[in-house]
Amino acid sequence: MNATVGDITGNAARIRAGIDSAREVAADLVLFGELALTGYPPEDLLLREHFLKDTQAALSDLAADTHGIVAIVGFPEHAEHSYNAAAVLTDGAVQAIYRKVHLPNYGVFDERRYFQPGASGATIEVAGHRIGLTVCEDIWQPGPPTSEEAANGAKLIVNISASPYHAGKGLEREHMFAQRAREDGTPIAFCGLVGGQDELLFDGHSFVVDHTGETLARAAQFEEDLLVCDVDLDGTPALPSSPPRLTQPIAPVEAEIYAALMLGLRDYVEKNGFSHVVLGLSGGIDSALVACLAADALGAERVSAAIMPSPYSSSLTQEDARELAGRLGARTHELPIISVMQAYSDTLEEVFADREPDLTEENLQARIRGNLLMALSNKFGWLVLATGNKSEMSVGYTTLYGDLAGGFAVIKDVPKTLVYRLCEWRNSATGVTEGYTQAPIPPSILGRAPSAELRHDQRDEDSLAPYELLDRILYGYIELDQGREQLIAEGLPEQEVDRTIRLVDLAEYKRRQAPPGIKVTTRAFGRDRRMPITNRYRG
Repeated sequence: MNATVGDITGNAARIRAGIDSAREVAADLVLFGELALTGYPPEDLLLREHFLKDTQAALSDLAADTHGIVAIVGFPEHAEHSYNAAAVLTDGAVQAIYRKVHLPNYGVFDERRYFQPGASGATIEVAGHRIGLTVCEDIWQPGPPTSEEAANGAKLIVNISASPYHAGKGLEREHMFAQRAREDGTPIAFCGLVGGQDELLFDGHSFVVDHTGETLARAAQFEEDLLVCDVDLDGTPALPSSPPRLTQPIAPVEAEIYAALMLGLRDYVEKNGFSHVVLGLSGGIDSALVACLAADALGAERVSAAIMPSPYSSSLTQEDARELAGRLGARTHELPIISVMQAYSDTLEEVFADREPDLTEENLQARIRGNLLMALSNKFGWLVLATGNKSEMSVGYTTLYGDLAGGFAVIKDVPKTLVYRLCEWRNSATGVTEGYTQAPIPPSILGRAPSAELRHDQRDEDSLAPYELLDRILYGYIELDQGREQLIAEGLPEQEVDRTIRLVDLAEYKRRQAPPGIKVTTRAFGRDRRMPITNRYRG
């Protein structure tokens, strides 16, 4: 189910429809994800008593309509404390409530800020069988409550979850659940949320594993889905109404990440009420990827591309930008910035009279472009898509109030080397899906050396390590939390390690002012990595 945070009425309607669909296929039990009724994560909405009361009222209404099936629904329970809970609905009432035992407080999670932990596991009876209840993290930890529930006679463990996505997470999760099933000798049914919520993405990928860890059924990734599976709990094979469905995971990983980015972008646009997006299209690789994602996710008719050449923009990159937009079918807006740059220069001429041109003039170009994009946004109500990648965000190779400007940074968590891989995959034969433009990215964009084109003959590698090397250092420093000595011990050049660490630490203030973007790696900036701006530690 694709829940929207705070849309209690809409989420309740989705749950009610899901219960009806499950009842129509004669299911005994139907699961909905963690905090499905409020969406996940509700953050400080959970501190508002009226929000919790409205949720409770919606749950009671749902329960009153639940007959002929057992439904397990995630919601925030407000009793003497607040709990991350699973409600058991059947026979027109809330029959039981299970409280999540293990509250994660690492990475993107802040659950101890809002909830108290439950005391122990719990089981219910469904169709004559004892079923163990868990919520997300409860099953990621070995031992109780799952082992406790199995010891108490549970023949099936169910887990409702809001498990945030990163590349490869679906199969990692499935393998871990298989291990738990083998440990406790009990089948497990996992139901996750799907959809984008600000920086987080939920991938769906629900499944059922038997007591040996074999996957019996698997739902789709990145879309709402009703997965139906008959599970033999007493040794007597059931007569299934249809064979269990084993949807194959999306492959290769570039295809999976591309699908994830499309869903995250689409949901951010739709859930926040935008009808159209705009981006600056430079003829470079990053804006090419964002343009493709926007056109594929939203439809080209909802995408505008601003082409804003300066004196340093080559005619080739401009032509590439126009060709890409034409292939995608996106609308273009030609906004040359040469005269605006001259106006800035004239205004600042006296103040800068004794100074040579430097980075200041380069950044003015990016800020002019940012201003023009925001003007289009204000005038037409369009969402500006920032086009910076994770490598650039990491080392501050971005201009504050320039290319950082925007409402959503689609590839904020995509390293530069992965940007190239995604573009190459999108241009390949396997990257063509029904409704997509075939090979939309001009080959010259894929083959051109990266450049900000803010001065003559500029190349990114004038200021940064080659991206293959830079991304290796960044992966160790950011995602693995490796220090200087560890990175050097792995054979990475000392000079580049020192320079990269310095740039990452110095750029923290910029990242705090960047738009939100979709998490696809194990350690994204923002909720996932929280570092002080004022920080003298250089270990």
